[in-house]
Amino acid sequence: MSIIEPLSRDAAQAAKTLAQVDTQTKNTILLDMARSLRDNSFEIRSANLIDLASAEQAGLSHAMIDRLTLDGDRIEAMAHGIENIATLPDPIGVQRDLSTRPNGLAISKMRVPLGVVCMIYEARPNVTADAGALCFKSGNAVILRGGKEALHTSKVIASVLQKVLKQYGLPASLIAVVPDPDRALLMELMQQRETIDVIIPRGGEGLINFVTEHSKVPVIQHFKGVCHLYVDKDADLDKALVLLLNGKTQRTGVCNALEGLLVHSEIAPKFLAMAATALAKHQVKINCCANTQQYFNGAQVISDEAFGQEYLTLELAVRQVKDFDQAVAHIHRFGSRHTEVICTENELTAKRFQRTVDASVVMVNASSRFSDGGELGLGAEIGIATTKLHAYGPMGLESLTTEKYLVNGDGQIRA
Repeated sequence: MSIIEPLSRDAAQAAKTLAQVDTQTKNTILLDMARSLRDNSFEIRSANLIDLASAEQAGLSHAMIDRLTLDGDRIEAMAHGIENIATLPDPIGVQRDLSTRPNGLAISKMRVPLGVVCMIYEARPNVTADAGALCFKSGNAVILRGGKEALHTSKVIASVLQKVLKQYGLPASLIAVVPDPDRALLMELMQQRETIDVIIPRGGEGLINFVTEHSKVPVIQHFKGVCHLYVDKDADLDKALVLLLNGKTQRTGVCNALEGLLVHSEIAPKFLAMAATALAKHQVKINCCANTQQYFNGAQVISDEAFGQEYLTLELAVRQVKDFDQAVAHIHRFGSRHTEVICTENELTAKRFQRTVDASVVMVNASSRFSDGGELGLGAEIGIATTKLHAYGPMGLESLTTEKYLVNGDGQIRA
């Protein structure tokens, strides 16, 4: 018998036990999880070194290895993220009144967990801690199916969290791990629609498409991040340059890094000269339109169809646009509904950009690197949803819940 059916069944049963745990107890458990991650930092890093050695041997990309790597600072960030989750309001049980019907029925809604969340991810061991803690606080069980790239690290992190659960008399299956990355088990996992309520894939385009195509369980897509910075004609150019460098060079292998730069033609000569000098210092490879090639040494002119790539490295696509409308048209054609940024001092233009651009996060005069659940006050995130049902953007506690109707009457019957 396969391990998948009993694993998902146990997770569904465990989710029911979590419904009886009050907020204070959940927060206490979360703080102990954070403490335990710190206490087991050596074991986590040792497991991570095994995964990194395998990744190097397999020739994984720099971006993939960057996501896989856990050092002391990143383990501390995981622990701190769990502590932040413990401080956030518990969405479970929150009610909102809707109306009182003419017949006296009182209608309201109450927030409830989704049930069992299945995370499918690649070289992102931090997802193990983030997803485990977020699902626990929001009343959900979680099944973690990490890729073989992070298997040793993810298993150790999950084990640390599970030990804390057991210390409080809760089932370890609240944070379940698929211990084998076999593709056949993944296929079986995606068929468990009677016990799994939603699947959230995080990884490359191939993984997202594979899960979406084969899953019988509803999927919330966390697609690639083709994020743009549009420098408007009314931009503060020094400010724009800072946003560009932070968005492109601070950390390249993440989904909220900049991949495209759009510059209004009126300020293009001055700003592109500034950008060329600054980007050259960081050895950023430039792919550009014919109108911008003159500003960059060694830039490669690319066809119109070649824009919209997620480079995840020190590489950037640059285009000069004639006006606001052309910038937005480019974003809608080549963006991935992840994060889009405008730099402008014109308040009306800024508001128009935020109203018009179709992306889960639309920023004015701020780095794309802030498109992150922790940075936006969610404590941590389970990912950034780029489809609109039922969540859009960074998914925190509330996005891991839904609402049920409550109807209160006094003996009313329908005629």
